[in-house]
Order: sequence, then C-alpha cells, then structure tokens
Amino acid sequence: MSKLPIKKASFAASLSQSKAVKQIKINHTIGAEAEPMPRVKDYQSGKKHLHIQEKRGDIFHDCSSMHDDYICCNVKVLATVSNCPYECSYCFLQNYLTDSTLSVIGDIDAIVTEVKQKVAKEPWRLFRIGTWELGDSVALESLSGTTSELVEAVADIDNVLIELRTKSDDVASLLNLNHKGRTVVSWTVNPQEVVKREEYRTASIAERIAAMKTIVDAGYPVALHFDPMIHYPDWREGYRELLEQLFAVIPPERLTWVSIGSLRFNPEMKKIMESNYPGSHATRAEMVLGDDGKVRYIKPLRVEMYQFLYELLQRYAPEAYVYLCMERWDVWQKVLGWQPESTQHNDFLMAENLYQRFPELMSAPPLRELYESSDNL
Repeated sequence: MSKLPIKKASFAASLSQSKAVKQIKINHTIGAEAEPMPRVKDYQSGKKHLHIQEKRGDIFHDCSSMHDDYICCNVKVLATVSNCPYECSYCFLQNYLTDSTLSVIGDIDAIVTEVKQKVAKEPWRLFRIGTWELGDSVALESLSGTTSELVEAVADIDNVLIELRTKSDDVASLLNLNHKGRTVVSWTVNPQEVVKREEYRTASIAERIAAMKTIVDAGYPVALHFDPMIHYPDWREGYRELLEQLFAVIPPERLTWVSIGSLRFNPEMKKIMESNYPGSHATRAEMVLGDDGKVRYIKPLRVEMYQFLYELLQRYAPEAYVYLCMERWDVWQKVLGWQPESTQHNDFLMAENLYQRFPELMSAPPLRELYESSDNL
C-alpha cells in the first residue's frame, strides 16, 4: 500500500501517455501535481487537472442525501474522489463543489484505518460503503491505481462491502484482484439515447455492458442504478430495450441490489445545467419542488416511470433487492406495493436479502433490533 498518495514521477509519466488520457475520455491537457495546488472554482475547468492528495480529516460518513422525510438505503460513503472526468448534464457537482479540482485521495493506509475504527463499533452490522459520492469510482483508476489498492485492503474486513459505482468501462485493473466477493461493482445506466444526449464522455451502454460481463466473470457481485431515470418521448421503449441488453449478460443471481430514482436537483441548478449543457433535454418535463428543497418530476410521472421499470425488473431478477432513492413512503406503496418502516428498517432488509442470497458475506443473520437501534456515523 502507498504511504503517500502516488510517486510523483510515475504518475506524471502515466499522464503523458495519450492512451491513458483517452481511457478516461478527457479531451484536454491534464496536469498532475503531488504538491498542493491552487483551488479551481470553475466546474468544467477543474476537470482538466488531476491531483493525488493525502487524506485530511474524516472521510467516512453518512450519505449526504439522507433526509428524514424520505426513505433512504442508509449506505455509507468514503469521499475518496472529488469531481469527475465525465460531463453529465444533470450532475449535482456543478452546483455543489467549491473546489472543482479533480482529485483522488491516494493514502489508502489512512483510509482503511478510519474504516476499521468505525466499523469495529458495530461488528454485527454489514456496512455497505460507496466511493462515489463526489465522483466516479472507476473512471480514474487506470491513472491512479488507488481503487485497486482499496479493494484488496478491505477484502479481509468481515463486516464491510465496498461499492464501486461508475459510468466507465475501464475495469481491467480490477479483474485480477483478491476481492473475496466483498466489492460490488455497480453501474449507473440509462438508455443509449439518454447517454448520448446527457452523459457526455461516459462509456456507451454497449461498452458498460461489456465491462459488466468481464466483472461478473472475475467473480464480483454487481449492482444497477437506474438513477436518475430521464423522461423523453420514447422512454418506455428505451428502458425496455435497456433491460433486455443488461440481462442478456448479467446473471440474476449475481445482482445484489437495484436502485430506482428520477432526476432531481436544487432549483438554482436549472440555469447552471442549461448554461453548461445547452443541448440537454433533461429539464423539459414538468417538475415540482419537494420538501427536501429539490426539484423533481411531478409525482404521477415518477410513479408511472418507476412502475414500468419495476415490472420489468421483476421479470428478469425477482430476487434482487429493489429500492427507491429519495422517495416518500406513499411512492414506495404505489410502485412496489410495500414500504420499509424506516431508513434503518430498509438497511436491515437489504442486509437480510444479502445474507439469504450471499451467505458468505456474513457469519450470522442480521438482527432487525440492532439495525433499528443503530445511530448514524
């Protein structure tokens, strides 16, 4: 493991190779520095610079999307990356980051130490931990190598399951790792028409699906995130075709969970999106302001889209755990026909599903009373 982020010379050399730059689909000159660099405030300019930095303070915490008025999945996050080389029109980072420099924490020893200290307080609990809160988990891996180190470093922590969430197809560095089934590789997916119009520089759906196959063949469990679902005229046919493509490759028994959510953002972000990405159609459907201060598609449209997708998922992967992201109890009832009683209950139900389908992940069945008495980090 690297004590300091990454050796400056070797990292700078990797950046000088045009092939490496192409792998993360950045059509700019990228500068890498191992020393502190000035903060880049502009969201798009920040994508032109990659900075490998040391860990400063705690980076393991509750998901920032958690809200008392909505049922959440209670995933925990490791803020190991900030900003993203891709340019999705709907990305909340363009309205969130105060320092937009593309950066990765390379001090894996310090990251793992913090994780071990915190998960040891609740040894009975399975911690699902994502590295995607402020960026893509995999897009920069061919340059930094830090994700591969993390995967192997946490493989022996009995109550941890790491989730790498991506829109990339560059998974080669993950294929020969000793992950011990404790890393879930997940993809955010949308029909190719949405990818082409709204998810600039990301891997195509065909490329993502090809990467899924190699990841499944390497023994990893996988997950899918239909979040955000984007409304457009042919959305039904688009999502139907997408499901056919996905499950031609993904064995249902290797699918851990599926999240469903819709486009949502702070009201002030609409003008930013339209300024940064004038070709986007994402904001054209009717939207309303929710209790969490975010703008969403109107409820009847969200329910219609969710129901359509959920019915398809029930045909292809009925055993996988499906949950709604940032939705109220009544929407759960309308779409799934049931609802968790709380965020903590939802966390327990996901752990129970994993124990039943992937018993190697836990030494004993999860206990609901423990999950529901658990405090946030």
